[in-house]
Amino acid sequence: MKKSVVLYGDLLERLSPPGLEKLVQANRYEVRFTGGEANVGVSCVNYGMDAYVVGRVPKHEIGQACINYLRQYGLDTTYVARGGERLAILYTETGHSQRPSKVIYDRNHTSFSGIVPGMLDWDEILEGKDWLHFTGTAPAMGEGPREELLRGLKIAKRMGISVSVDYNYRRKLWDRESARKTMETLMEYVDVGIGNEEDCEAVFGIKAEGTDFEKGNVDEKSYSIVAGKMIEKYGLKMQAITLRESISASRNGWSAILHDGRKCYTSRNYLVDLVDRIGGGDSFAGGLIYGLCSGMEKQSALDFAVAASCIKQTIPGDFNLASKEDVLALVNGDASGRVQR
Repeated sequence: MKKSVVLYGDLLERLSPPGLEKLVQANRYEVRFTGGEANVGVSCVNYGMDAYVVGRVPKHEIGQACINYLRQYGLDTTYVARGGERLAILYTETGHSQRPSKVIYDRNHTSFSGIVPGMLDWDEILEGKDWLHFTGTAPAMGEGPREELLRGLKIAKRMGISVSVDYNYRRKLWDRESARKTMETLMEYVDVGIGNEEDCEAVFGIKAEGTDFEKGNVDEKSYSIVAGKMIEKYGLKMQAITLRESISASRNGWSAILHDGRKCYTSRNYLVDLVDRIGGGDSFAGGLIYGLCSGMEKQSALDFAVAASCIKQTIPGDFNLASKEDVLALVNGDASGRVQR
C-alpha cells in the first residue's frame, strides 16, 4: 500500500536573479514557488509516496499560480486553504567561491500567518495518513499558525501517526529564546528530529563541543553526543543531524548522522560542487522519511537521504527532482557523473 505524508507549513514565491547575479544588479527574476515542507513533499512524491500540502494562500491569481506550480510536481493541494491578502516572498542570491549566498524574507501579514486555530479540519486531513512533517519556520510565523500546528500534532499523536520536524532555525524570523520556548512545547509530539549542525545549539542550547559550524568545522562524534542528548531530553525515537563542511560557497562536504538512542549511524561524506544549496536539508528530510516509511534499515535510510540531498544541491531551485533510481545509483557507488546513454 502506498505510504502518505502530510506537510504543514508556509508557501512562498521565490524570486532569484538569473545565474550568479547579485540582487542589487538584477532587472529580472526567475520565479518559482517553494516552502520547506512542500520541498520535502516533492521528494516523497518522486520516490512513490502520496504527499498532501497543508497551508494557506491568497484567493487571487498569485495564490492560484502557487497551487498550479505545486500540482505539476505531484503534490496534493486539497488541504491548502484560501484567504488572506498576500503570499510570502523569498528573494535569493546564489553565491560563488568566497561570496556567500543570501536570502531576504518578505513574510509579514501573509495568508499563512493569518491562520487561526480551528481553521483546518485535522481529523479529515490526517485520516488514513502515515506521517506528518513540519519545520521550525511554520511556528515562527505567528501565534495562529503555531496553535493550529499544535492542534494537528495532538490529533496525529491520537491517531498513531509518526511525526517529524526539521528544526530549521532562521535567525531572520525569530530569536533563539522565542524559538526555544515555542519548539519545546511541540517536541513531546515529535518522533523524529532533524537538524543541521547549528540547529540543536541555536534552538535547544545543546552544543557540540570542539566544533565551529560557521567555519565549517564539524565532528561526527561530538554531534553523536548532541543527538543522544536530544533523544534523552525530548523522548525522540530518532535524531538526525546533517553536517556541512563549508569549504567555499561553491564547494561543501556533505554528510549526516542518525541516532536511535542506542546506536549512531554515520553516512558517507560527499564533496559537492554546489549549484543551489537551498532546499538541501529539505531533500534530506524527504529522503529520510521515505526510507523509514518504506521499511529500510536505519543505515540504509540515512544513506539514501544523504545521497538524495547531495544530488539536490546540484539542481537549480528548491525541489529535488532526482528519481529513486538516481539516488540509489549514487548510494551504490556511481558518483562518476558520466553521461547516461
